[in-house]
Amino acid sequence: MTSTPAANQPAHRPFDLEAIGAGLVFAGSLGTLADLLRAGAPSGAAVVEAPPGTGKTTLVPPLLANLVPHGGGSRPQRIVVTQPRRVAARSAARRLAELDGSKLGGRVGYTVRGDSQAGPGTWIEFVTPGILLRRLLADPGLEGTGAVVLDEVHERGLETDLLLGMLAEVRQLRGDLTLVAMSATLDAPRFAALLVDTPPDAGGAALVVGCPSALYPLDVQWMPAPGQRLDARGVTQSFLDHVADTAAAAHAAALAAGEDIDALVFVPGAREVSRVAARLRGRVGAEVLELHGQADPRAQDRAVSGRGPGDPARIIVSTALAESSLTVPGVRLVVDSGLSREPRRDAGRGMTGLVTVSCSRASADQRAGRAARQGPGRVVRCYDQRSYGAAPAHQTPEIAVADLTAAALVLACWGSPGGAGLALPDAPPRAAMDEAVDVLRELGAVGPAGLATDLGKTLARVPADPRLARALLDGAAAVGHRTAAEAVAVVAGGQRAPGADLPGLLHALRSGRDPGSRRWADDMRRMEAIARSAESRTAATPVKGVAAGGPEATGFVVALAFPDRVACRVPGAGERYLLSSGTRAGLPAGSRLAGHEWLAVAEVSRAEGQDAAGTGAVIRSAAPLSAGAAEAAARHLISDTVEAQFGQGRVTARRERRLGAIVLTSTPVRPSAAEGRAAVARALGQTGLQTIGWSTAADALRRRLALLRRELGDPWPDVSEPALLARLDEWLAPELEALAGGAATGSIGLAEPLRRLLPWPEASRLGELAPETLAVPSGSRIRIDYPEADDGGRPVVAVKLQEVFGWDRTPRLVDGRVPVLFHLLSPARRPLAVTDDLASFWSGPYAQVRAEMRGRYPKHPWPEDPWTAPATAKVKSRM
Repeated sequence: MTSTPAANQPAHRPFDLEAIGAGLVFAGSLGTLADLLRAGAPSGAAVVEAPPGTGKTTLVPPLLANLVPHGGGSRPQRIVVTQPRRVAARSAARRLAELDGSKLGGRVGYTVRGDSQAGPGTWIEFVTPGILLRRLLADPGLEGTGAVVLDEVHERGLETDLLLGMLAEVRQLRGDLTLVAMSATLDAPRFAALLVDTPPDAGGAALVVGCPSALYPLDVQWMPAPGQRLDARGVTQSFLDHVADTAAAAHAAALAAGEDIDALVFVPGAREVSRVAARLRGRVGAEVLELHGQADPRAQDRAVSGRGPGDPARIIVSTALAESSLTVPGVRLVVDSGLSREPRRDAGRGMTGLVTVSCSRASADQRAGRAARQGPGRVVRCYDQRSYGAAPAHQTPEIAVADLTAAALVLACWGSPGGAGLALPDAPPRAAMDEAVDVLRELGAVGPAGLATDLGKTLARVPADPRLARALLDGAAAVGHRTAAEAVAVVAGGQRAPGADLPGLLHALRSGRDPGSRRWADDMRRMEAIARSAESRTAATPVKGVAAGGPEATGFVVALAFPDRVACRVPGAGERYLLSSGTRAGLPAGSRLAGHEWLAVAEVSRAEGQDAAGTGAVIRSAAPLSAGAAEAAARHLISDTVEAQFGQGRVTARRERRLGAIVLTSTPVRPSAAEGRAAVARALGQTGLQTIGWSTAADALRRRLALLRRELGDPWPDVSEPALLARLDEWLAPELEALAGGAATGSIGLAEPLRRLLPWPEASRLGELAPETLAVPSGSRIRIDYPEADDGGRPVVAVKLQEVFGWDRTPRLVDGRVPVLFHLLSPARRPLAVTDDLASFWSGPYAQVRAEMRGRYPKHPWPEDPWTAPATAKVKSRM
């Protein structure tokens, strides 16, 4: 099918859709989409749901280019297509330009961070979501753009989610803007409703166009490793060896069978890519290529390009980069580890990191589909079917787990603070968004209403985290524009610093030895230009020990961006560091940063298990810092306070100067009365009155009062722990003053203070209602053990059986309300019986006790008639 330009368009060669779509499955659905769009659908939006390999990324953009009217003049309105990754944007543009027979950068081009092949005459432009976000903030009307295609929406990237909501609002102002969301696996009706503001029953639902699968027959094999895939430290080396060996064997078998095919191996991260690729090299008769986000763009492009005639077969070891938006020509074999890396935020320790998890079933299916796009294929899964079944159905949306600071700034600049009023696929978690907005307020990027300030709008222009953007502006005043831009560009670039050595990585980038040098240099120049054009919010005040280009400059800029990650080495703990946020983290083993007292940490994440220093968190990227530079960068975190503590029986105090959680100096001082009282109050609040200690007398009195309170209520006082703590000033004020003044707890008793709570005149009956002892028939006075203050038990009298002979009624306390529970003891004071009914005991169980005990204790009386026998505490009289 060939579309022709609209009649009101000036002459402009349309895209030849028949030639471009030759052999592509989606060509069969293209007519349906074209007819619906030509008919002027009420929504002006569409959702394309098509499996991988059908050709939707190749065919939909030129279809829209042919259908969207020109805006006037000779230039057509641009079709902007987002791809989730730079390599995908470059690859898609290169593929379409090749099929169109035009030069890349002409009718078809791309723009990604640090690289652009597009000009004024570019009709279709592939971009990353971040590029389109910044364009929207600069030009909310997207003048000159006729259609936007959001590809791979199912991946649920944070920036793509934001674009869905923002572009739906743009369409309310520009009804002529066509908006298409595309995905391989998508909840089509749900996303169709998001693309328009009009309710579906009012004709506002977006069009939904589907397409049958393009997959050839696919053979699925399961080859789980004998050991574990993951252990406490992450992906096990034995499992990576299993993946490499499985790939080598499967590819060799295919070649031996006469199949000249390429293989694609999926592992979770760049480190695993390098390890598997290294093991494969020398074991296979194929070229081994690496594909991941940190690879040089030329290496990425080479991996996703087809091999030429005579080239050897290839094995491409990749992260999830090749999972959905890329078609790697020649691949008929996929080996899947079943693992992926997903962001996770640890709000308690203020860190975000990538965590290795089992990939979703949708991801596993997409990976497998890579093998059957161009012919019958095979996937070998290095895990079992049970693991596949237990995996989540879909990947967790990034908005639910990521740091939201940059997203919050975009929303503030857009006029939707916190996402208010914006139709997003999922609302951002409230706690994470509140935390992000608090960071922006500290940076001065948002005002009281949550909208972006002028500074915030400037920070949004910097292609980096807002904290890094602010450090770029402020750092330029202290270390110079170039030095600040270099530091921010290296941190924002996301490259892993070997051994966490950020200055070492920066040196490699400056020298051109690192594969990412070109991209870093482009980012650095762009950031330097922004820093020079923006007025710094910080006066150019020299910082002691920090000079432009000096060894402390990088660390100072990093510390400006992340003052909560300024770190000091913990004495006697090896290479463990305490961050100003309170988190403890360790350097990787063998890091060149070892030995530095102070570090500015650019990246810290949860270790998968224990890091080298055994802290559970690991420093991924950092630069050395002097103590003076640390204090200058994080001066708002410095405090000078007297810390009084109540411990080991008395109040002590130290004057402490702190940088966040890091103690800079600590000197013993004498606390003031107020500081002492506060320390005692804190200790009592944490550990209760046991901090002072209950003497035997005080505990006994408290138990007696608790029983009276339980049985009689007011006016007898509540002596439970919470009640006593709530009334300290009423009954313990003199003792608290003494403790605050330095008295030891050994000199303080709680019995006399408790008597201050006794009600009068009722207190005169305390001994009658709840006596300390009970007079028994033998003449002895036996101590009454009252139950715990917070217990519902009974008062207990433990007495030798012979001392209560003749007692036919059980005594009762509290005006007869509470019977005493007797623990009747043998002459050796061992328990014989427990009863609160002496009459029943004498009439029944006593006979059995007498029979068992009279032979064991012949010197003690065991009369047949305990009712009339004299009670005694002594042995029998000698005849």
